[in-house]
Amino acid sequence: MIVPGVVSVTFRRLAATEVVELTAAAGLAAISWAGDVHVPAGALAVARQVGAATTAAGLTVEGYASYFDAGDSEPAAFDEVLRTAVALGAPTIRVWAGKRAPADSDAEHRARVVRELVRCAGLAAGEGIRVAVEFHVHTLTKTLDSAVKLFAEAGQENLVPYWQPRELPEVAECLTEVRALLPSVAAAHVFSWGADGYDERLPLDARPDLWQPVLAELAADGVARHALLEFVVDDDPAMFQRDAATLLSWLG
Repeated sequence: MIVPGVVSVTFRRLAATEVVELTAAAGLAAISWAGDVHVPAGALAVARQVGAATTAAGLTVEGYASYFDAGDSEPAAFDEVLRTAVALGAPTIRVWAGKRAPADSDAEHRARVVRELVRCAGLAAGEGIRVAVEFHVHTLTKTLDSAVKLFAEAGQENLVPYWQPRELPEVAECLTEVRALLPSVAAAHVFSWGADGYDERLPLDARPDLWQPVLAELAADGVARHALLEFVVDDDPAMFQRDAATLLSWLG
């Protein structure tokens, strides 16, 4: 089962209440709340308010999208992230696997990232929370081989991947990545880009050749996962409504 939602950082300039209203009006079901704008780490009262507003609108909190960099952020910072996720009612915390790509990482850096991911996963498990690692080009998940190795090295059941396509994604490559990360992949960040990547955002319906087979692959085993819209053209709520309608039509 694929649960449609949005990453709140898609609308940095909007208040959390406006994000809730947009998401509900678009017919989506969940929100991943951003830790750098809508729910800052340590702002526990804000986290409780945003969590309550989300559920009051009939939506679910998909997770807490922190900007904690395992192995590079101060370890103590995760304690605050975890407290905030608990206050928000988030079942998942998003983190990054350091700040270096595999080619720029030595063995010591990689080992430090793994140790920190293990530590964070252990702390989160005590609260019944998963830790999801962003599939991101500037981290140890830049390549599929490195990402798969990272999860194997950490070996934590509640440490799971988020997946998103690279710039200029090829369908076959994306399907290979998704299949390699299943069944543990928890969510996909869903968007369409042109040749200039981040600087050329497209309506989601520009890439049915990519997203229809990827979503089918993610849904095939019946496990609940999220498809989270991100990178809307011009950060435009009207385009968001269009992308949401496209996503819902693909999910049937």
